[in-house]
Amino acid sequence: MVNLSDKSSFLKEVGVASFVLALIWIFARGRRYRLFYIIYKTWRRETLGVWRGAKTILTALMIEMRNETIPKLFQKTVRRKGNKIAFYFEDEQWTFNKVDEYSNKVANYFLCLGYKKGDSVALLLENRPEYVAIWLGLAKIGVVTALINNNLVSKSLLHCISIVNAKSIIFGSDFVNAVADIQSELGGTMLLQLNTSSVEVMRNALDFQKCISGRPKTVSLRCGDMNDTILYIFTSGTTGLPKAAKITSSKYSFSALGVYYMVGISEDDIYYSPLPLYHASAGMLSLGLCLICGVPIALRKKFSASAFWSDCIKYNCTVTNYIGETCRYILAAHRGQTNIQHKVRSMWGNGLKTNVWKEFVHTFNVPNIQEGYGSTEGNVNIINVDGKIGAVGFIPLIISKFSPLRIIKYNEDINEPIRDNNGFCIECKDGEPGLMVGRIYKALASSKFEGYIDQKETNKKLFTNVFKKGDLYFNTGDLMVKDEFNYLYFSDRIGDTFRWKGENVATAEIEFIASEILGPVDLVVYGVEVPNTEGKAGMLAAVDKENTIDTKKLATGFKSQLPAYAIPLFVRLVDTMPLTSTFKVQKTLLQKEGFDINSIKDPLFIFDSKTVDYVPLVNVYDDFISGKRKL
Repeated sequence: MVNLSDKSSFLKEVGVASFVLALIWIFARGRRYRLFYIIYKTWRRETLGVWRGAKTILTALMIEMRNETIPKLFQKTVRRKGNKIAFYFEDEQWTFNKVDEYSNKVANYFLCLGYKKGDSVALLLENRPEYVAIWLGLAKIGVVTALINNNLVSKSLLHCISIVNAKSIIFGSDFVNAVADIQSELGGTMLLQLNTSSVEVMRNALDFQKCISGRPKTVSLRCGDMNDTILYIFTSGTTGLPKAAKITSSKYSFSALGVYYMVGISEDDIYYSPLPLYHASAGMLSLGLCLICGVPIALRKKFSASAFWSDCIKYNCTVTNYIGETCRYILAAHRGQTNIQHKVRSMWGNGLKTNVWKEFVHTFNVPNIQEGYGSTEGNVNIINVDGKIGAVGFIPLIISKFSPLRIIKYNEDINEPIRDNNGFCIECKDGEPGLMVGRIYKALASSKFEGYIDQKETNKKLFTNVFKKGDLYFNTGDLMVKDEFNYLYFSDRIGDTFRWKGENVATAEIEFIASEILGPVDLVVYGVEVPNTEGKAGMLAAVDKENTIDTKKLATGFKSQLPAYAIPLFVRLVDTMPLTSTFKVQKTLLQKEGFDINSIKDPLFIFDSKTVDYVPLVNVYDDFISGKRKL
């Protein structure tokens, strides 16, 4: 780590400089009085944001100059803090030395098996210290770990293991059934079971703990350079199944440093991480704070709203992260408890709705909430440094003309950017929703786009000739709005994905499975807004002129092949599918109509998890809208 102390004197100097530059800009542009007011209202944000951003970029550049991979950076952390606590987990305490030794045993075991740089291993495990130590040990010898979403089953699980060409899969006892279901299709993939409960090791699997027991506690690093891939993290795929995003050491370190500096975290903090480690939010942005910066982390096996504050109190946590849904769950679980004696001073995350944000701060007295925006694979990463409610970040005024981030006009009906007569994209005005894109500079860690294993999927995320010939931009797939103060607000997600219960859901995957269940039926899947809920719930519309669709068969089919969050909450049976003049399904029209039984005459159904069936929505609509019926 580079030690850059955030001293007030320097902040003042930066603030004055920013203010002067802004004044020059004001008079140069002509809109003097309004812009003077804008600068007056934002100079503190500008000062803080530019200073913290500069620290992030400078530290990342120094790491890049020294070609320091994640294993190398962790070794430096071990030398500094070897006997200090790295992880709290239930009643266990793992020091940095213990994590290092465990990871070295893992590395030595796979070296004995002949694994080499570029090989891959799939990891299917709940949150626990071993999770981190396993992939870290593999990274030390250049082996790439694929972090598997532990909600996946059947074909989705098999797909994720297959596309990364995993030579082996390490799985916990909780996932024996999921692995057993696809075992016959895994071919020669080696099975390694980490026994996390008192169950027998499944047939044809090896006891992972016994395999690494007795292995040397030291290892020589063989981890290549910082542009090598160390992890595969899965994102929703537009072609039907999850895509494996490539995470390099460079991407990992820059992302974690961004959180460390932009959120204002220090080594004296204790960080609470209850979110799943297969997600970038916890597995990269949060864990990186520990591995690179030496921040101790309290892990929880699985998120629990009722245990959230008791965990924070137990481990004396001062910083944590969230996704929008978790804050709503925490509020519901602790309704009326306004005197919880916690020490949490700061929370950061994404997807927090304004009404929940205000109530959360008021109820639990958390001094600082920082909403952010980013994606696992993308190069658009922003954060709200001054607690502006509703904003996901900002573009500094003094560098806005040089920022790689742009919001462009987008035609949602044909899913394409709107271009001018010269073929270039058109930038949106303040207050106008548009598609957020980020310019790709391969030489800068902050602007790189590493892409996916599948090059075709990588190409789909790229726009060329956006503002000039030959330029290259990353397509976030999200609509945003920028106000006159340069604050950014999330508007909507476009295309073939939506977010529900903190997970990205690919509509194409659900459509594929629905077609297998129902046969040759015209159908489409999309996300719809649900009152007082973050994200969008899945809804399937299918043509059923002859009333032949079996909703029970559909529900049981979804239940057996999809994780719970991906099962469409609603089903709509239509006589004809609304089409555009070019015979494309009008998803936007269906989304706008939603599931309102008062305006839709088609039969509507809602998924009942108890009976595993789709039941008529009209029977429970009032309870559902009022919130009496839980999702």
